[in-house]
Amino acid sequence: MITPVHHFRNIERNPEYLLPEKCFPPPPRNTVERMWFIKDGCGIACAVVTWFLVMYAEFVVLFIILLPSRDLIYCVINGTLFNVLAFLALASHSRAMLTDPGAVPKGNATKEFIESLQLKPGQVVYKCPKCCSIKPDRAHHCSVCKRCIRKMDHHCPWVNNCVGESNQKYFVLFTMYIALISLHALIMVGFHFLYCFEEDWTKCSSFSPPTTVILLILLSFEGLLFLIFTAVMFGTQVHSICTDETGIEQLKKEERRWAKKTKWMNLKAVFGHPFSVAWLSPFATPDPGKADPYQYVV
Repeated sequence: MITPVHHFRNIERNPEYLLPEKCFPPPPRNTVERMWFIKDGCGIACAVVTWFLVMYAEFVVLFIILLPSRDLIYCVINGTLFNVLAFLALASHSRAMLTDPGAVPKGNATKEFIESLQLKPGQVVYKCPKCCSIKPDRAHHCSVCKRCIRKMDHHCPWVNNCVGESNQKYFVLFTMYIALISLHALIMVGFHFLYCFEEDWTKCSSFSPPTTVILLILLSFEGLLFLIFTAVMFGTQVHSICTDETGIEQLKKEERRWAKKTKWMNLKAVFGHPFSVAWLSPFATPDPGKADPYQYVV
């Protein structure tokens, strides 16, 4: 009897029923087409809004809070810290958005590929009827990316991409750095309000007092909202990595068919082997080490 999960994933137990004659390999792509970028209007808009909000925070922190400050050391330390965190956040966002999350080759459900798997009696393969590909274990189809993604966690419009096995590190870093700059901005806004209340409002900002108050209040709302959102997302992502269970697998309550590993090994599988400062860098591509490859035949 086929379980609901197996029925959803469209199990085909015999290669002759996979209809390989209906699948054709995609034509060769040029250099521009090989660059990973999802052409989704909503995702592109969300990504632009993300960069705009970071730039707005950068403007308020620099021109409202730091530059009018008379304390040079305070200005240099906080300005350097905030700009470094903002740069790392935007770099992580770019890597999460422009990195192939682990897409399965499209149209690989061909007769030649199926024969190369050397299926034995009783073995099971998964065919995606939407992108005509033979899916490895733990892969799911994304309706926005229009591809099957290995170890897909979810599709995030804020990075205009799926979060999968190849870009999860960058997404986790993005949420972490956004949470840190949000917290830092809230702390600086609090100190600046105290400073302006004690001093003359006309001296604590180069803008008029009403404009200063409005800009600081907007930054406070932005910082609080994104601090809560990204901190929760960061926590759920770390928990998902440690338990080695993606968001989709948790939602669908899929049966665990993969080997159980320690939390430390799961973290190294995402952030790279061995542990180093590169875990915090969006420019370092993680080395999966001896991670188990996902099989097409289960």
